[in-house]
Amino acid sequence: MNFDWHVESGELPPLMTLEPDPAADSIDHAAVRACRLMRLREEMASHQIAACLLFDPVNIRYASGARNMQVFSSRNPARYLVVTQYRTILFEFTGCMHLASDLETIDEVRPAMTVSFVAAGNTITDTEKRFAVEMATLLRELVGDGQIIGIERINAGAVQALVAQGFMLVDAQIPVERARAIKSSEELKCVRASLRATEHAVARLRAALRPGITENALWSVLHQAVIEQNGDYCETRLLSSGKRSNPWFQECSPRVIGNNELVALDTDVVGCYGYYSDFSRTFHSGPGKPSAIQKRLYQTAHEQVHHNIDIIKAGMSFKEYSEKAWSIPSKYHGNRYYLSAHGVGMTGEYPYLYHHADYKDAGYDGIIEPGMTLCVESYIGEKDGTEGVKLEQQILVTDDGIELLSEFPFEEALLG
Repeated sequence: MNFDWHVESGELPPLMTLEPDPAADSIDHAAVRACRLMRLREEMASHQIAACLLFDPVNIRYASGARNMQVFSSRNPARYLVVTQYRTILFEFTGCMHLASDLETIDEVRPAMTVSFVAAGNTITDTEKRFAVEMATLLRELVGDGQIIGIERINAGAVQALVAQGFMLVDAQIPVERARAIKSSEELKCVRASLRATEHAVARLRAALRPGITENALWSVLHQAVIEQNGDYCETRLLSSGKRSNPWFQECSPRVIGNNELVALDTDVVGCYGYYSDFSRTFHSGPGKPSAIQKRLYQTAHEQVHHNIDIIKAGMSFKEYSEKAWSIPSKYHGNRYYLSAHGVGMTGEYPYLYHHADYKDAGYDGIIEPGMTLCVESYIGEKDGTEGVKLEQQILVTDDGIELLSEFPFEEALLG
């Protein structure tokens, strides 16, 4: 894949034309949906969960393929999905029931009851009780009384009302996250297609980067390109320049990018087909050459990412990874990224792999398995330093080793 940074001063480059992607054209989306639903049901069975009641819009899409107002739905309990071993019933937002009518993974679509104070006002307690009665009646019909039900992301009153109906409620995150952790071959086609589109969006951003543009204006270039290529949205706004690049986790602002500054970003793109494109890059704004300090920061981050990629293999425990991971120099340790690596699929997901220094307090064990897609992270910047570098690569764990999924190039001027 060729990326050309050249752009005439003052001109925003056009969106790069994407060549037809044979892999994307060949995706069997029905097979993707079927495999995801099968994996969820297998995990439900292994945890003795008779039914899951899902409110998270990403998990609804994972289990059924139904996509509708994901950002809105992330804070408004206005649509939800019931999954059992034999039935899936989508409760859809008012006026939207037709949107999922052709999905083979959904047996029935019903109108949802919005269980929130905003929708119900002072009658919220009555609404919660009505919701619980309606849901309990359905669950008794589908799986019987007193069963274990996985539930997520609903207000406390609705949970209490459903418990009063005689069901044992547990967190649905466990089966959902374990299901999502392993990707099918068809899912991986979606992942690659999403990454290719996001890489073109980052290439357009890189071409637009110049002193005098604001962080917000630069970030908007990426977001427009993502949407134009049928991606969904950017989950964060993590782009910062110059002194705002240290510490990390500062979202883009009206700040004007100056001469010869570092500009760091993390894509965090919910892209094509709902799959997450998650890689980080740091650029130099020009027009001069990077300083020795800027190069050292960049080369250190580059070393960390590649060391940690090189040690990952199927069958390795999370603890073993933590013990073998790159040792962060003390002067960068205080500003380290909070994770060494993490799972990625339709968003960031299980597992989290922690730095050795953090494993005792935050880490947990498990096994790195074939079919996991992981993001390997680095942030390098001294405590109270002037600038910092963020780099990240997205990879696939296979039986034979590691496949690099993110292909966007690193900066030769900062590596040299």
